[in-house]
Amino acid sequence: MNHVSCIMKNNDGVTLIELIVAASVVIIIVVALGFSFEGWMGSYKAESQMKEMYTDLMNARARSMERNRSHFVSLTTTQYTIQEDISPWPDGDGSLTAADNTRPTGYNDPIPLLQKNLNPKYPITWSDIGDTQIDFTTRGLSNDTKTICINSDIDTDNNCIVISETRMNLGKLTTKIPAPYGGTCDSTNCVAK
Repeated sequence: MNHVSCIMKNNDGVTLIELIVAASVVIIIVVALGFSFEGWMGSYKAESQMKEMYTDLMNARARSMERNRSHFVSLTTTQYTIQEDISPWPDGDGSLTAADNTRPTGYNDPIPLLQKNLNPKYPITWSDIGDTQIDFTTRGLSNDTKTICINSDIDTDNNCIVISETRMNLGKLTTKIPAPYGGTCDSTNCVAK
Protein backbone atom coordinates (compact mmCIF):
# COMPACT_ATOMS: atom_id res chain seq x y z
CA MET A 1 0.00 0.00 0.00
CA ASN A 2 1.35 3.39 -0.96
CA HIS A 3 1.98 5.73 2.01
CA VAL A 4 0.87 8.81 0.11
CA SER A 5 -2.51 7.38 -0.70
CA CYS A 6 -3.28 6.88 3.00
CA ILE A 7 -3.35 10.61 3.66
CA MET A 8 -6.90 11.79 3.40
CA LYS A 9 -7.72 15.28 2.32
CA ASN A 10 -10.57 17.23 3.85
CA ASN A 11 -12.18 19.46 1.21
CA ASP A 12 -15.26 20.39 3.18
CA GLY A 13 -14.51 24.17 3.14
CA VAL A 14 -14.27 26.70 5.95
CA THR A 15 -15.91 26.09 9.30
CA LEU A 16 -18.07 28.68 10.99
CA ILE A 17 -15.53 29.14 13.79
CA GLU A 18 -12.73 29.85 11.30
CA LEU A 19 -14.93 32.38 9.56
CA ILE A 20 -15.78 34.16 12.85
CA VAL A 21 -12.10 34.27 13.90
CA ALA A 22 -11.03 35.70 10.52
CA ALA A 23 -13.80 38.31 10.59
CA SER A 24 -12.88 39.31 14.18
CA VAL A 25 -9.24 39.80 13.23
CA VAL A 26 -10.21 41.96 10.25
CA ILE A 27 -12.57 44.08 12.40
CA ILE A 28 -9.88 44.63 15.06
CA ILE A 29 -7.37 45.72 12.42
CA VAL A 30 -9.86 48.11 10.78
CA VAL A 31 -10.79 49.70 14.12
CA ALA A 32 -7.12 50.09 15.12
CA LEU A 33 -6.24 51.66 11.78
CA GLY A 34 -9.27 53.95 12.01
CA PHE A 35 -8.11 55.41 15.33
CA SER A 36 -4.56 55.72 14.03
CA PHE A 37 -5.78 57.48 10.87
CA GLU A 38 -7.96 59.88 12.88
CA GLY A 39 -4.99 60.82 15.09
CA TRP A 40 -2.75 61.23 12.06
CA MET A 41 -5.29 63.47 10.32
CA GLY A 42 -5.64 65.65 13.44
CA SER A 43 -1.89 66.02 13.64
CA TYR A 44 -1.72 66.85 9.93
CA LYS A 45 -4.46 69.51 10.17
CA ALA A 46 -2.90 71.20 13.22
CA GLU A 47 0.56 71.25 11.65
CA SER A 48 -0.81 72.53 8.33
CA GLN A 49 -2.58 75.35 10.17
CA MET A 50 0.67 76.39 11.88
CA LYS A 51 2.67 76.19 8.63
CA GLU A 52 0.07 78.27 6.79
CA MET A 53 0.17 80.91 9.53
CA TYR A 54 3.99 80.93 9.38
CA THR A 55 3.85 81.47 5.59
CA ASP A 56 1.35 84.31 5.95
CA LEU A 57 3.52 86.01 8.60
CA MET A 58 6.63 85.67 6.40
CA ASN A 59 4.69 87.14 3.46
CA ALA A 60 3.52 90.08 5.61
CA ARG A 61 7.11 90.75 6.64
CA ALA A 62 8.30 90.64 3.02
CA ARG A 63 5.40 92.83 1.78
CA SER A 64 6.15 95.45 4.42
CA MET A 65 9.63 95.86 2.93
CA GLU A 66 8.47 95.59 -0.68
CA ARG A 67 5.70 98.18 -0.35
CA ASN A 68 7.50 100.34 2.23
CA ARG A 69 4.41 100.27 4.50
CA SER A 70 3.95 98.78 7.94
CA HIS A 71 1.89 95.60 8.28
CA PHE A 72 -0.07 94.60 11.38
CA VAL A 73 -1.08 91.13 12.55
CA SER A 74 -4.02 90.96 14.98
CA LEU A 75 -4.46 87.69 16.90
CA THR A 76 -7.39 85.94 18.53
CA THR A 77 -7.45 82.30 19.64
CA THR A 78 -9.34 81.24 16.50
CA GLN A 79 -8.42 83.89 13.91
CA TYR A 80 -5.66 86.16 12.69
CA THR A 81 -5.83 89.25 10.50
CA ILE A 82 -2.98 90.81 8.53
CA GLN A 83 -3.52 94.41 7.47
CA GLU A 84 -1.44 96.97 5.62
CA ASP A 85 -0.97 100.57 6.80
CA ILE A 86 -2.59 102.64 4.03
CA SER A 87 -3.69 105.75 5.89
CA PRO A 88 -2.60 108.42 5.26
CA TRP A 89 -1.99 107.38 1.68
CA PRO A 90 0.54 106.38 0.32
CA ASP A 91 2.99 105.56 3.13
CA GLY A 92 0.78 105.28 6.22
CA ASP A 93 1.61 106.53 9.69
CA GLY A 94 3.10 103.39 11.25
CA SER A 95 0.07 102.56 13.38
CA LEU A 96 -3.11 100.57 12.84
CA THR A 97 -6.13 102.86 12.77
CA ALA A 98 -9.74 102.60 11.64
CA ALA A 99 -8.81 104.70 8.59
CA ASP A 100 -6.69 101.76 7.35
CA ASN A 101 -10.01 100.05 6.54
CA THR A 102 -11.08 102.84 4.15
CA ARG A 103 -9.95 102.92 0.53
CA PRO A 104 -8.00 106.13 -0.10
CA THR A 105 -8.76 108.33 -3.09
CA GLY A 106 -6.88 107.11 -6.14
CA TYR A 107 -6.28 103.66 -4.65
CA ASN A 108 -8.06 101.19 -6.92
CA ASP A 109 -6.80 97.88 -5.50
CA PRO A 110 -8.71 95.95 -2.85
CA ILE A 111 -7.91 96.99 0.71
CA PRO A 112 -4.85 94.93 1.65
CA LEU A 113 -6.35 92.67 4.28
CA LEU A 114 -5.95 88.96 4.97
CA GLN A 115 -8.22 87.35 7.53
CA LYS A 116 -8.06 83.63 8.29
CA ASN A 117 -10.15 81.55 10.66
CA LEU A 118 -8.36 78.80 12.53
CA ASN A 119 -9.75 75.37 13.27
CA PRO A 120 -11.46 75.66 16.69
CA LYS A 121 -10.04 72.24 17.61
CA TYR A 122 -6.54 73.76 17.46
CA PRO A 123 -6.78 77.26 18.97
CA ILE A 124 -3.66 79.34 19.38
CA THR A 125 -2.20 81.20 22.30
CA TRP A 126 0.82 83.49 22.46
CA SER A 127 3.31 84.98 24.83
CA ASP A 128 2.28 88.30 26.33
CA ILE A 129 -1.39 87.39 25.90
CA GLY A 130 -2.48 90.98 26.62
CA ASP A 131 -0.74 92.24 23.47
CA THR A 132 -2.77 90.89 20.56
CA GLN A 133 -0.83 92.60 17.78
CA ILE A 134 2.42 92.07 15.92
CA ASP A 135 3.77 95.00 13.88
CA PHE A 136 6.19 94.71 10.98
CA THR A 137 7.95 97.97 10.15
CA THR A 138 8.77 99.22 6.66
CA ARG A 139 12.15 97.48 7.10
CA GLY A 140 10.46 94.13 7.87
CA LEU A 141 11.39 94.20 11.54
CA SER A 142 9.03 93.01 14.25
CA ASN A 143 8.20 95.43 17.04
CA ASP A 144 8.71 92.80 19.74
CA THR A 145 9.46 89.17 20.42
CA LYS A 146 6.43 86.90 20.44
CA THR A 147 5.83 83.16 20.46
CA ILE A 148 2.62 81.71 18.99
CA CYS A 149 1.61 78.17 20.00
CA ILE A 150 -1.17 75.68 19.33
CA ASN A 151 -3.10 75.35 22.60
CA SER A 152 -3.97 71.67 22.16
CA ASP A 153 -2.62 68.32 23.28
CA ILE A 154 -2.28 67.17 19.65
CA ASP A 155 1.20 65.88 18.82
CA THR A 156 2.75 67.60 15.79
CA ASP A 157 6.25 68.32 14.58
CA ASN A 158 5.54 72.06 14.22
CA ASN A 159 3.22 73.58 16.80
CA CYS A 160 4.82 76.94 17.60
CA ILE A 161 6.34 79.99 15.90
CA VAL A 162 9.00 82.19 17.50
CA ILE A 163 9.05 85.76 16.17
CA SER A 164 11.97 87.97 17.05
CA GLU A 165 12.87 91.39 15.71
CA THR A 166 14.73 89.99 12.69
CA ARG A 167 13.81 86.27 12.49
CA MET A 168 10.87 83.93 12.46
CA ASN A 169 11.15 80.17 13.13
CA LEU A 170 8.76 77.24 13.23
CA GLY A 171 9.32 74.94 16.16
CA LYS A 172 8.03 72.20 18.44
CA LEU A 173 6.91 72.66 22.03
CA THR A 174 8.91 70.67 24.56
CA THR A 175 5.92 70.72 26.95
CA LYS A 176 2.37 71.03 25.62
CA ILE A 177 0.30 74.01 26.82
CA PRO A 178 -3.07 72.74 28.11
CA ALA A 179 -3.65 71.05 31.46
CA PRO A 180 -2.37 68.62 32.66
CA TYR A 181 0.84 69.33 30.72
CA GLY A 182 1.23 72.90 31.98
CA GLY A 183 3.68 74.19 29.39
CA THR A 184 4.03 77.87 28.61
CA CYS A 185 3.94 79.56 25.24
CA ASP A 186 7.37 81.18 25.16
CA SER A 187 10.63 80.94 23.26
CA THR A 188 12.23 78.67 25.87
CA ASN A 189 9.47 76.03 25.45
CA CYS A 190 9.51 76.26 21.62
CA VAL A 191 12.51 74.52 20.09
CA ALA A 192 13.15 75.96 16.63
CA LYS A 193 13.44 73.48 13.75
